[in-house]
Amino acid sequence: MVLWVILLCTLVSSLLGGLYVLGVFRRRRPNEPPLDKGTIPWLGYLLEFRKNSSEFLKRMQRKHGDVFTVLIGGYYFTFVMDPFCFGTIVKESRSKLDFRTHAAQLVLRVFGYKPTDATQRIVHSSSIKHLMGDSLTVLTQATMESFRKLLLFNLSSGEERVWQEENLFHYCYNIVFRAGYLALYGTEPPRGAGGKEKAEEQDRLHSSQLFQEFRKYDRLFPRLAFAVLPPKDKKEAERLKRHFWNVLSGKKVWQKDNISGWISDQDQLLAESGVPEYMRDRFMFMLLWASQGNTGPTAFWLLFYLLKHPEALKAVRDEVDKVLRESGQEVKAGSPPVTVTRDMLNHTPLLDSALEETLRLVAAPMLVRAVLEDTCLGTSSGTEFTLRKGDRVALFPHISVQMNPEIHEEPHKFKYDRFVNPDGTRREFYRNGKKLKFVNMPWGAGVSTCPGRFFATAEMKLFVFLMLSHFDVELVHEEEEIPAIDISRWGFGTMQPDHDVRFRYRPRF
Repeated sequence: MVLWVILLCTLVSSLLGGLYVLGVFRRRRPNEPPLDKGTIPWLGYLLEFRKNSSEFLKRMQRKHGDVFTVLIGGYYFTFVMDPFCFGTIVKESRSKLDFRTHAAQLVLRVFGYKPTDATQRIVHSSSIKHLMGDSLTVLTQATMESFRKLLLFNLSSGEERVWQEENLFHYCYNIVFRAGYLALYGTEPPRGAGGKEKAEEQDRLHSSQLFQEFRKYDRLFPRLAFAVLPPKDKKEAERLKRHFWNVLSGKKVWQKDNISGWISDQDQLLAESGVPEYMRDRFMFMLLWASQGNTGPTAFWLLFYLLKHPEALKAVRDEVDKVLRESGQEVKAGSPPVTVTRDMLNHTPLLDSALEETLRLVAAPMLVRAVLEDTCLGTSSGTEFTLRKGDRVALFPHISVQMNPEIHEEPHKFKYDRFVNPDGTRREFYRNGKKLKFVNMPWGAGVSTCPGRFFATAEMKLFVFLMLSHFDVELVHEEEEIPAIDISRWGFGTMQPDHDVRFRYRPRF
């Protein structure tokens, strides 16, 4: 009899525990945001959120207001759509709202890297040291050399000005990814390749092969992040991970010349902090995706929007030519390719605005914090909500700020000069007469702000600068419609087009 009682109690406990995990007992407490668990236990709104995050969040906002809690795959997410709350959330202490918990789970799942307590400190300090200030000047020059090697190496004064036709997204992603990779991870030593020309040929071949594999992984990334890959794709993802862990291993990277300080310092500091070699190889893969996974797609959108808006293309090209003249350089027949410096890139307010406008339209990161203790959140309407310990709080700036018509007039239109005043200064934005601090958040905010944003900006601007200064560029079909967005990538940075578009280019002179 006692045995049956024990078994019954165990069964009841397991059942109640299972129901708790499924979210059956969750109830809204006083002062908490509206709660919407959906109709499917545990999953909640996962399928709908994955299908189209943007439309789902818009629907929830219409239904519940600017702050609401929803169940997504076993986690309760409180989405905050009021932009005046953003400052409070991103500045809150890590003891209450911590971004590392969610980030650690994600990088372990998609890169196989398990962060240590030292990881964030090492990434932060190394990025400040090498991706800003004078070191950024050096890295920009290394990227310029990479573009010269990939983009300008076959320019010849005697070459006929013949149009070449390509797929624009593939072209931009390919060139920008490879240039960034070579600038960061180093180049083939001439002494081992049989001379400088042979070494450059090997760099072009190796970086091209690496990009092909990277794109395979890139296509799997969204479903891998949500842990919903089918068995066949999961096996392919594991193969690709192992490939990159090998190619980017310290043993192979340290055989290169011109390795950036950003890469070498982080590897050395991780080793000194006790991170094993195999885990450092995985860290290198994470750095590759973090640094190059969004720059190529953004460069595509920037160049595409310029080609779709002739007045924008002319204005930015005139600015580029002006900066070149002021530097004492000119693109002309018989002259070598120009050298673009970081200082030159600092004098392009129209290109800056066009890039920021592009990011406003296509960058859609989701900023997530783990709620470590009950936290009070005040809204601009005066309402106060309590964020529950154990939940997640999330910001989705693409909807609440970047595409908000109360902040950006005609938000779905590309306006290349939206972010710049006629005198070249940065424009300010308001909502309901109150100045906004956060009007565009492609790089995140607060402690989770992308540490490589200055290098990424320089990389994308440098690519477009060189394309516009050295080539005539146009769409094959002038009436080409703006491609639809691949909605599977909502929340993971720059969105990608659902199809490619054809363009052509030829030397300007």
